[in-house]
Amino acid sequence: MQFGTVLDRITKHIEQQGQRWLMAGGLAMQAHGSSRTTQDLDLVVDASAQADLLAFMESLGYRTLHASAGFSNHLHADSAFGRVDFIYVDRETADQIFPGAATLAWEGRSLPVTSAEHLIAMKVHAMKNDPSRTFGELADIQHLMRQPAVDRTRVRRYFEFAGLLDRFDELLRLL
Repeated sequence: MQFGTVLDRITKHIEQQGQRWLMAGGLAMQAHGSSRTTQDLDLVVDASAQADLLAFMESLGYRTLHASAGFSNHLHADSAFGRVDFIYVDRETADQIFPGAATLAWEGRSLPVTSAEHLIAMKVHAMKNDPSRTFGELADIQHLMRQPAVDRTRVRRYFEFAGLLDRFDELLRLL
């Protein structure tokens, strides 16, 4: 996948629409010190951008694999343009996530990236919704929880809210 080309094209459109965005997924993990490869581009955007983004992605030749209130997944037939996933957040969540963004220096760009704590919240949500992702997400969360500024009390609340407090306790024993 030509990450730079795809990222530039999509984020330019998002910004032209007056919307905010953040990196998530594998590139966000890299920003937080994990040497992890990724096969797709994951972006967090305001939920109000969804209808426009669905149409825009299709105008670029992407096929929408799935779309719900919180997520959409898009795949291009040309592997150079690959897969792009969007995470849509409501205004209240956006107002918490966007100001706390970290920054990733990547290929001459300075990219806004989901903070370690908010990335953990997304990963806990992913585990709750798709238990088959649990072990991969837990490995990422374990790495993120080792970051010095992560508020473990706040992270505990994410796990508790998702009904996964036993997983949080397990992680603490491993740290």
